[in-house]
Amino acid sequence: MSEMSGPIRVVVVDDQPLIRAGFAMVLAAQSDIDVVGEAENGADALRLLAGTKADVVIMDIRMPVMDGVEATRRLSELPDSPKVLVLTTFDTDEDAFAALQAGASGFLLKNTPPEEVVGAIRVVAAGESVVAPRVTRQLLDRFAGKLAPTPRHDERLDLLTTREREVLGLIAEGLSNSEIATRLFIAEATVKTHFGKILTKLDLRDRVQAVIFAYDSGLVAPAG
Repeated sequence: MSEMSGPIRVVVVDDQPLIRAGFAMVLAAQSDIDVVGEAENGADALRLLAGTKADVVIMDIRMPVMDGVEATRRLSELPDSPKVLVLTTFDTDEDAFAALQAGASGFLLKNTPPEEVVGAIRVVAAGESVVAPRVTRQLLDRFAGKLAPTPRHDERLDLLTTREREVLGLIAEGLSNSEIATRLFIAEATVKTHFGKILTKLDLRDRVQAVIFAYDSGLVAPAG
């Protein structure tokens, strides 16, 4: 994971001007964050990002013209796409799950304190996700049966070693790196090494996407 050479470039997408202004005001006070654009819906965001380089997009889910899930899906299909943090009202929102499936690196509740929003942007810009492992698991367990296709074996699983598949399965169960290290009697640094190789081999961007892959490929199944 390489360090960024300059300020984190952020685009704020929300159909409510006051929310966009609030985010812009909070982020403008940070020396390492630049708000490089704002958009009022997903379609406007895609047009903006076609000509504006961004590292992180704060994306509302429910917007007219094009919602945040579809905009996230389209962004994730682009090369070198920005990371997406979606905004939701409830942490059990099925649209939040759909956004994670579409390629978002995590989600923020709309009442998240400003300092946590800033921290989340920094974490996502560094290549990590901002959804706690067990929250991701709970979301997937709740909605995978409804929204995900029937799991099918993904040939990319064959690229993983037995140990890497074991680590991926435990990640999908909601275990942290330290918990996986304890379970497998290995060092936490070794878990991180395995996870880095998993992301590279499967061409995934972060922990959230790894968990979703584990479900979609049939490596793990929703609880119950």
